[in-house]
Amino acid sequence: MKISAYIIAYNEADKIRDCINSVLWVDEIIVADSHSNDGTTEIAEKLGAKVFHIPFKGYGDLRNQAISNCHGDWIFSLDSDERCTEKVRDEILLLIKNAPLDIYRVPRKNFFMGKWIKHSGWYPNFRQPQLFRTGMMSYDLQPVHEGYINHSNKVIGQINNEIWQFPFKNIEEVIYKANRYSTLGAEKLLADGKNGTVMKAFFHGIWAFIKHYIFKLGILDGGAGFVIAFGNFEGTFYRYLKLAELQANWKPPSTKPIQKIK
Repeated sequence: MKISAYIIAYNEADKIRDCINSVLWVDEIIVADSHSNDGTTEIAEKLGAKVFHIPFKGYGDLRNQAISNCHGDWIFSLDSDERCTEKVRDEILLLIKNAPLDIYRVPRKNFFMGKWIKHSGWYPNFRQPQLFRTGMMSYDLQPVHEGYINHSNKVIGQINNEIWQFPFKNIEEVIYKANRYSTLGAEKLLADGKNGTVMKAFFHGIWAFIKHYIFKLGILDGGAGFVIAFGNFEGTFYRYLKLAELQANWKPPSTKPIQKIK
């Protein structure tokens, strides 16, 4: 059984080396790159990865194109801010020898602001299933927070060991991602027929903060938990505010030429 690992990336020169190094044990490494200009491509190729430059049309499309370039019997999905561990490697290699299922979720352990996060909805943390037989899974075409499509007639399993995730290298990246994802999220809400107002933005944002800080026990993660909850407030608030902006199409009044009084 051969394994392909695919990684999606855009200007991830600071992260791509460690990400690729964590999956050197697979048979093929594919990097789906949206035309990085910071050296990501060169680093990936030097480490033996096959790089495919794909124009960004949303994360769902990017992932589908990535798996279309994989040739292994199994596909392992890893984002540039994620790291495989030796325990996960060993579990996967043992599992695929006689796997009873076709698709598996992979738990993630997050490191943020100098500590491993134990609450805040970040542990254990999952995204789409990350290990699957070729042809058994694809993605929908949502621009962000893309879903997956199960092509198997079996239930979805879960491996036991965790990969590591380093979601933000610094606070500047927290702000950058909140801005980028809120823009894509607003477009998704618009396509879904949702309506946005300033008050909706505020109340959705407040609920996102309360959910992560109180109900998901972010308060127990100290300062990092507060930042995570506040970041969810910001991302949600600006997503709905940008939706309102798209729908209202706010424009300044036109300015007429004002002539000199004679």
